[in-house]
Amino acid sequence: MSKFIYSFSIILFGLSLGYLIQILAKRGRIKLPIDIDALRIRLQRIALLLINPVAVVGAIWVVSLNNAALAALPFVGLFALLTGGAIALGIARMLKMSPQRTGSMYVCGAFTNIGSIGALVCFVFLGEKGFALVLIYKLFEELSYYAIGFPVAKYYSNTAMDERLRDHLKNLIRDPFILVSLSSIIIGGMLNFGGVQRPEFYKTIIAVFVPLMTIMLLASIGLALRFRRVRDYLQECFTLSIIKFFFIPILTVSLAYMIGLGKIDEGLPLKVVMILSCMPVAFTALIPPSIYDLDLDLANSCWFFTTALLVIVLPVLLVLINRV
Repeated sequence: MSKFIYSFSIILFGLSLGYLIQILAKRGRIKLPIDIDALRIRLQRIALLLINPVAVVGAIWVVSLNNAALAALPFVGLFALLTGGAIALGIARMLKMSPQRTGSMYVCGAFTNIGSIGALVCFVFLGEKGFALVLIYKLFEELSYYAIGFPVAKYYSNTAMDERLRDHLKNLIRDPFILVSLSSIIIGGMLNFGGVQRPEFYKTIIAVFVPLMTIMLLASIGLALRFRRVRDYLQECFTLSIIKFFFIPILTVSLAYMIGLGKIDEGLPLKVVMILSCMPVAFTALIPPSIYDLDLDLANSCWFFTTALLVIVLPVLLVLINRV
C-alpha cells in the first residue's frame, strides 16, 4: 500500500502544483518570469532532455538484456496503442457518434500515458529494472502518434492536412526528444554489454531523478489543465475507461504471455506490460482535437476521468503484479 500512496502522491502533487501556479498567475497573485506556455515547454525540455537521459542510461546499464524475446517488447507496446485506437473507433461507430466525437474517442483510445505516469508506476512498483523496460516498450510510441494517430484524427475533421502535421512527420527522425531518448538507450546498452560496472551512487541518482522527472512533466500538464464539462460526457468516459482498463490489458498481456515475456527475469517484462497497458489517456490526446476541430471537451473529460480512476486501478495493479 505504501507504494501506491507514494506513486499516487507524486502524480497528484505534480498536477496540483502546475494547476495551482496556473490559477495564481491568472489571478495576479504571483508573477512568473516567463509566460505559462513558455514555462510549460521549458519544464518538458528540462525533464526529457536533461533529467530523463541520465535516468535512462543508468537503468539500461544494469537491466538484463540477454534474452532475444525482449526484442518483441516494443511491438507489444505498439500493439497496445493500435488496439486501443481500433476498439475506441469501433465502439464510436457502433454508438453512431458524430465525426468530431469519433475522432476524439479514437485518440483517447490510442494515446496512452506511458512516459510520465507509466514510467513512475513501473519504477515505484518494480524498481529501476522495470523503469528501464518502459523505454523499450515505448520505442514506437511517437511514431504511432504522428504517423497513424494524427492522420486518423484529421480524417474525422473538416480540416485539411496542415503544415504542422507534415512537419511532424518529416522531422520525426530529427526530433531532439526522440534522438536523446534513443541515444540514452544505446549508451546504456553499450555500457551494459561492455560489462562496465555501474557506480553505486547511480542508484540514488535514479531514485531522485525518476520522481523529479514525473513531477516536472505532470506540472507542465497542470499548467495547461482546463476543467470542462465532465458530467456531460459520462457515457464516453465510462466507455473509454472499459477500453483502457479492461480490453487493452487483457489483449496485450495475453499477447505478451504467449510470446514468453513471463518467463524472463521472474516475469518482470510481463509485469511491465501489465502496468503500461493499464495507463490512462495521455495528455497528448488533447492536441489532435485542438488543431483539427474535434470534440475537445470529450477528450479533456476522458483524460481527467481515466487519470482520476488511477486511485482504483493502481492498488489493483499492485495486487496483480505481486501474484504474477
